[in-house]
Amino acid sequence: MPIKKSTGLALAGLLLFALGGASLVGQNAGTVQGKELKLVSIAYSNPTSGAQMYKNYCAVCHGMEGKGDGPAVEFLKAPPPDLRTLAQRNNGKYPADHVRMTLRLGTGSHAHGTIDMPLWGPLFRTLDVDGTLGELRIHNLTVFIESLQQK
Repeated sequence: MPIKKSTGLALAGLLLFALGGASLVGQNAGTVQGKELKLVSIAYSNPTSGAQMYKNYCAVCHGMEGKGDGPAVEFLKAPPPDLRTLAQRNNGKYPADHVRMTLRLGTGSHAHGTIDMPLWGPLFRTLDVDGTLGELRIHNLTVFIESLQQK
């Protein structure tokens, strides 16, 4: 399923916003309280490290600890969920299949305005020449998010 180029660019812009010191390139995507969000291309991250991918792709919205308190939250219509409580909200069982599907297909929420949560599956496939590492990325991110669960 193809995704809109603007979805990938907006996502990448959010990612770079969180990095603070990185130079931002591209068009202005909006301002909030004097802070500016700019659009850039998505950057490559090691597909074997769930922790590194989470830091590079997810923490900007979900926060480093998964609380939903990342630096881009102020640009969203609604705060992202606390990823640490996924198991608690699912009768104590981590919903790995749901997490995988959310990473592949996004959510039904409108936290990002008129687009849903970025569709990571297609975005990940754009980072690999033959697209075979997309599922490895999704698997490793799913496992890492499971490690964030509160006991």
